[in-house]
Amino acid sequence: MAVDYLVIVVYLAGMLAMGWWGMRRARSKSEFLVAGRRLGPAMYSGTMAAIVLGGASTIGGVGLGYQYGLSGAWMVFTIGLGLLALSVFFSARIARLKVYTVSEMLDLRYGGGRAGIISGLVMWAYTLMLAVTSTIAYATIFDVLFDINRTLAIVLGGSIVVAYSTLGGMWSITLTDMVQFVVKTIGVLLLLLPIAVVKAGGFAEMKAQLPTEYFDPLGIGGETIFTYVLIYTFGMLIGQDIWQRVFTARSDRTAKWGGTIAGTYCLAYALAGAVIGTAAKVLYPKLGSADDAFATIVKDELPMGVRGLVLAAALAAVMSTSSGALIACATVANNDIWSRLRGTGGNTPAGDHDEVKGNRAFILLMGLAVIGTAIAIDNVVEALTVAYNLLVGGLLVPILGGLVWKRGTVYGALASVVVGGVAVVVLMATHGILANEPVYYGLLASLAAYVVVSLATPATDAAVLAAWRERLAGRPAELASEPVPASQ
Repeated sequence: MAVDYLVIVVYLAGMLAMGWWGMRRARSKSEFLVAGRRLGPAMYSGTMAAIVLGGASTIGGVGLGYQYGLSGAWMVFTIGLGLLALSVFFSARIARLKVYTVSEMLDLRYGGGRAGIISGLVMWAYTLMLAVTSTIAYATIFDVLFDINRTLAIVLGGSIVVAYSTLGGMWSITLTDMVQFVVKTIGVLLLLLPIAVVKAGGFAEMKAQLPTEYFDPLGIGGETIFTYVLIYTFGMLIGQDIWQRVFTARSDRTAKWGGTIAGTYCLAYALAGAVIGTAAKVLYPKLGSADDAFATIVKDELPMGVRGLVLAAALAAVMSTSSGALIACATVANNDIWSRLRGTGGNTPAGDHDEVKGNRAFILLMGLAVIGTAIAIDNVVEALTVAYNLLVGGLLVPILGGLVWKRGTVYGALASVVVGGVAVVVLMATHGILANEPVYYGLLASLAAYVVVSLATPATDAAVLAAWRERLAGRPAELASEPVPASQ
């Protein structure tokens, strides 16, 4: 294992070096939070794929393949579908807004700033739990690597992500994510996938050894697939962590086509994870937990050196999602909650240097909160389900409604967030966190509240809508970073 350890240590040291390099570039709020909105197609595609394909997509995707066969690809497949839909239908408009958060978009669309702080609280809870679930995954990987206890593994992995994210913000995260994308591609797609299939005896032997339902594309169940679409496909459309990457694109064309490439890559990654898990089922039919499939096949079947690279790929998957969720959580906490509570909003008179210091402090603060919460929480699936249920049930309707329906009003948006969010929380308490009903009925309640209240209240001020259309069409960069005055 000495060579494997060396590979991992070099990789982790490289991540910290990227953080130090990024710190030298992040000298303004735009550079720190959205990499100066300067990413080209290649880097944008790689970093977008890196953030959406995290530990759940890698370790969890292989686990689903172990449990259900090829249909286990559906969870990650719906993530890819969501990214494709975002890129093709919405990303160009999102990129042209030149904002920093989803809540700022809601303020621009509805006016008045009243929807911002409530949506900010929901989005903050989502990004916090997303960062927590990614951080918990360090325990699995570091346990395989170094045989250390859960708490120390979370502190070690989380501290590295917090360090490079705090140093250079989005520039550091972008650079590390690009490295992580390359490592994941080589480790999972080019090495683990073919080796796993060969070790299992090829597809013919896999079919001979396993029940036919393992090769049924719908074997996981129609209701499960539908729930994945609601949670993950729609979740990709509205998450702050995803939108903040869209904001890094240097043009709306880059956001559209670069995201399309990343979404297509996700579809291939989904199938690869399911095939690896299916091969693991042939090799290890009696594993205690499906989530152990990835670590077991890597540990037992890969040669020295290659094993280290593939484990680095798993670590890369976790780190990319964790860092993206962390900076999103800190951005929302600072810009959408703290600034509004202080009454400064988007018009903070501080200079760029002070704004970078403030955002850097919030990343450090949120990072410590994430590590502490991750140590206290055991169930990753439940934490992730809570995060996505709140996001989709509370924010999907007012966000997409604002983009496609001009009759939507600020009161309709507020009612949608509150009614949908409360419905989700109540239904999770009564039906269970992992039940399908919370997201089903929460989303329906949110939609009903949005439509009814919007039609029952005065239409959005014409000046606000005019400013919104102007922003969607694209404005000069020096003006686009300033907020549109709210209608009184």
